[in-house]
Amino acid sequence: MSNAKPLTVLEPDAAPCCPPLTSAELSEADAVRMAAMFKALSDPVRLRLFSKVAAHEGQEACVCDIQDVGVSQPTVSHHLKKLREAGLLTSERRGTWVYYRVAPGVLAAMAGMLAAAS
Repeated sequence: MSNAKPLTVLEPDAAPCCPPLTSAELSEADAVRMAAMFKALSDPVRLRLFSKVAAHEGQEACVCDIQDVGVSQPTVSHHLKKLREAGLLTSERRGTWVYYRVAPGVLAAMAGMLAAAS
């Protein structure tokens, strides 16, 4: 298990957690948070799962709708756990199924950090 803290969750209109890379150097804490997110997304299966959730209606999907990524169900669960630990997804159990949602503001935070400074 990683010691990295999850990314600060932001509302879509909120400023990213970190300044754009072109405007200032990242602090050590911001670098650790952002590296954990990008590390979680660096696996092709995780990236596909994240994309499936983000592209699903309402940016929320039942695990039953996204598990067809070419690996076993226990492996899907492992990858979804990694995405949750990195602060990219949230989850909620409803009956026998787990529903995943893109964490609020996470896309804006990543985009904001990678955007050129104005």
